[in-house]
Amino acid sequence: MAPGAADRVAIGVCVMEKKVFCSPMEQILERLRAFGEFEIIIFGDKVILEDPIEIWPKCDCLIAFCSSGFPLQKAQAYAALRRPFLVNELEPQYLLHDRRKVYEHLEKYGIPVPNYALVNREYPYQELDHFIEQEDFVEIHGKRFLKPFVEKPANGDDHRIMIYYPNSAGGGMKELFRKVGNRSSEFHPDVRRVRREGSYIYEEFMPTGGTDVKVYTVGPGYAHAEARKSPVVDGVVMRNPDGKEVCGFDLLRCDGRSYVCDVNGWSFVKNSYKYYDDAACIMRKIFLDAKAPHLSSTIPPTLPWKSKAPEGLTRQGSGIIGTFGQSEELRCVVVVIRHGDRTPKQKVKLKVTEEKLLNLMLKYNGGKPRAETKLKSAVQLQDLLDATRQLVPPTRSGQESDSDAEDLEHIEKLRQVKAVLEEGGHFSGIYRKVQLKPLKWIKVPEHNGDGEEDRPIEALMILKYGGVLTHAGRKQAEELGRFFRNNIYPGEGTGLLRLHSTYRHDLKIYSSDEGRVQMSAAAFAKGLLDLEGQLTPILVSLVSKDSSMLDGLEDASIEMDEAKARLHEIIISNAKAKNTNGSVEFPWMVDGA
Repeated sequence: MAPGAADRVAIGVCVMEKKVFCSPMEQILERLRAFGEFEIIIFGDKVILEDPIEIWPKCDCLIAFCSSGFPLQKAQAYAALRRPFLVNELEPQYLLHDRRKVYEHLEKYGIPVPNYALVNREYPYQELDHFIEQEDFVEIHGKRFLKPFVEKPANGDDHRIMIYYPNSAGGGMKELFRKVGNRSSEFHPDVRRVRREGSYIYEEFMPTGGTDVKVYTVGPGYAHAEARKSPVVDGVVMRNPDGKEVCGFDLLRCDGRSYVCDVNGWSFVKNSYKYYDDAACIMRKIFLDAKAPHLSSTIPPTLPWKSKAPEGLTRQGSGIIGTFGQSEELRCVVVVIRHGDRTPKQKVKLKVTEEKLLNLMLKYNGGKPRAETKLKSAVQLQDLLDATRQLVPPTRSGQESDSDAEDLEHIEKLRQVKAVLEEGGHFSGIYRKVQLKPLKWIKVPEHNGDGEEDRPIEALMILKYGGVLTHAGRKQAEELGRFFRNNIYPGEGTGLLRLHSTYRHDLKIYSSDEGRVQMSAAAFAKGLLDLEGQLTPILVSLVSKDSSMLDGLEDASIEMDEAKARLHEIIISNAKAKNTNGSVEFPWMVDGA
């Protein structure tokens, strides 16, 4: 039997009206009213902002949380005056305004956070002497963060978070921000330097497969989690059929572990009736334990309200999922795809004896005189370019004509190496690499005088360039991704995406470290997942680079030759396969391919 009006527990809602009258808050308050044990008192903006706390309504329990324009200090004074039971404490809410303090508290309680470092530029910190920025990394107090890395303002109310990408992936910066229209991020391809005004947290970028997790808690024993498309991928806000936005992140899943990367105040789950039911029941017990323990043990046999999910949906777990009613379901699809159309690959070979180049080889192979060296990163190629510039005169002189033909050919090849490395003005993208293979050695005394060691005196330099994915190649890969999305698996018109309701969790994309292959994979992902924007953020977020994918291929030469012959036959033929609906598909999709 519900208590009388005089016996009801008064719940004060000291929250800005914009938050009080949003649908999730109304759903929870409606359920609390339905128990018949509570009187819900909404303070309203005029009372909160204009009236003195002495005439604010009296209550037994207080719901108060900070949002834009909310006078937190005034709410604290009211709580000290009337001493209601606080659902969530007010003093710790100040911590949410400073990300540095949030991370300090997370670490204090042993909660994993991403690897990070602080750059403080305001009093009382001011530690500017410990910050170094180079082309592909920043270094803070000796801790180096290679691109991609994340830059977060220390000010928790500043939501402009930047992600800086390496030149090897195309460079540029992705800016994350509070949702504007249907976007939550923007890519800036020409921004390569970090911000220099204000204090920031720098942390390593954690690959999550394009999915972040938002966790909502009610009390210490209940959590509701939702997987969402990360704003890092393309910045387009993914909405459900009711138009509710899905964006933002708080918890990152990487390599089987969870890392907390942000902490919010009071926030709401949208359109989850199970969550509203659970939240109301838990909050009821919290309120009654605090102010009416004699009622706390009386659990209603049935909920005093009727939660009705939208038609066509069914509730399962803590969310709402679609139903298909299929007796059989595809479990997995594994696809091996070649890169798209590319420019011709070029190669320059020359034997080098110059000490600057031999020293460069030793620098990047760990000082091993007989070991091959591969130079591919922006830093390595810049070192090579600097050395080559010193070896090659900027213009041809009359003295060169006195050299023999072999010397002239060597100088011309070095000049060609220099020209290729200088192309584009910076080392953006992944289409140039150099191999240095030692050919001859001599014995020289060791530095400590205890013996002799090898010293290379000649090496073979091989510069490979070109092989860049063309515009047509990107279009091919993207169209193939769209085809897989919609047509590769018949039924329901959902293609491969009907494999699982959380398909982004199950999707894994691997690529070799060749630039054209990585970009093809990113373009395919763009089409498959219906993403927007440029490929660099998609590449970094969704494609796992694995240089070992090309290792060991010599053991499969027979099979590779057979596959190439079969592919050649398919490509040049006019054979076309038909799918189950009778429509004509790509010419290479024939039986047995």
